[in-house]
Amino acid sequence: MSVRTEQIIPACMLWNTCHQPDLVQPSLKKTLEDLGLKYLDLYLMHWPLGYKEGGDFLPVDENGKVLFSDVDYLETWGAMEDCVDLGLVKHIGCSNFNSKQLQRLLDEGRIQPAVNQFEVNCYLTNRKLIEYCKSKNILPVAYGPLGTPGKNGSVNLLKDSVLVQIGQKYNKSSAQVALRFLIQQDIAVIPKSVTPARIEENFQVYDFKLTEEEMAQLFSLNRNFRNYREEIALDHKYYPFYEDF
Repeated sequence: MSVRTEQIIPACMLWNTCHQPDLVQPSLKKTLEDLGLKYLDLYLMHWPLGYKEGGDFLPVDENGKVLFSDVDYLETWGAMEDCVDLGLVKHIGCSNFNSKQLQRLLDEGRIQPAVNQFEVNCYLTNRKLIEYCKSKNILPVAYGPLGTPGKNGSVNLLKDSVLVQIGQKYNKSSAQVALRFLIQQDIAVIPKSVTPARIEENFQVYDFKLTEEEMAQLFSLNRNFRNYREEIALDHKYYPFYEDF
């Protein structure tokens, strides 16, 4: 799958309660029905870990603890591959998979993941996973590229003095600098916004280029700080973030 990082890639995700192989195709068909489409360009497994199948989006026991499914994500992947064979989706990929989990899909699956979507920003540069994905011809897609200010008590990346100063040089916002930092690494980015002006601003990142020195400055901001830790699943056998990358 060859994708330019400035393209918009429409994608949908398989949720964690639908990892059982016989639930994958019905879940995808429901998505297609809701969207009024005959097929998707890209379908991602949202996490490598599964939750207990059933009607609840987040199944919990009487103590509020999440109930897990023991289904192997490789079985889920096989069902997603079948969806490609049926023409329901053109490409399949992953989200929040670590390198070992991706390698297992490469070793044992029929169709290699086109994409791995994971958290990347100046405070979580994730360089090893990015390079691993590129080495396997898997497109890295960055979510949380602006640092998700306010989540998990995090500091506000967009107020970091390094981003502010670089932005002033180019007459750009800190958000635009943060996005440009990722784009220059040949990473696709999916910034989240509901504000039309900010959505438009997020596209205005192709009329300037950061210097090597500025890129090094931004890399040096790395704190390995993860906003999206999925702490409700720390005990799951396929929890992805115990690995180095």
